[in-house]
Amino acid sequence: MKSLSLITLILLISTLSFAQNFKANHNTDDSKIALQGYSPVSYLDLGIAQKGLKEYKSTYDGLSYYFTSEDQKRNFERNPKKYLPQYGGFCAFGVSVGAKFRVDPNKFVVDEGKYFLFLYDIEVDAQQLWLAGNKKELMTKADSNWAKLSKTQ
Repeated sequence: MKSLSLITLILLISTLSFAQNFKANHNTDDSKIALQGYSPVSYLDLGIAQKGLKEYKSTYDGLSYYFTSEDQKRNFERNPKKYLPQYGGFCAFGVSVGAKFRVDPNKFVVDEGKYFLFLYDIEVDAQQLWLAGNKKELMTKADSNWAKLSKTQ
């Protein structure tokens, strides 16, 4: 029964992916504000989701990142690649099944010095699917899929 539910959710996610149209390998809208304004440093260094402030803004790779303090901004600017979300900020579980989905910035997992973001809506809590699955297998699939997905819209 559990595997039938998982298969159903994967099919639902696959179906939803056709309705999504993203322009690049970064999960952002035309505003070019990364992570919907949440601080990448808060995810990784503090293990919490925190909305950043416009006055602590830094631009990297064409995207604007917001931070909660000048210290966070400085940490990011010293090593921005360290603080970038996995899979361009798209849903890690979605990428593992071959799709790009917008995320809920409050749904994330920090693991091995990286952070992964997840889709959450009334029908799917992708973070829970990720946590219930085989982490190593899901990461391997996501890494492989991202090599292709990062080049598509």
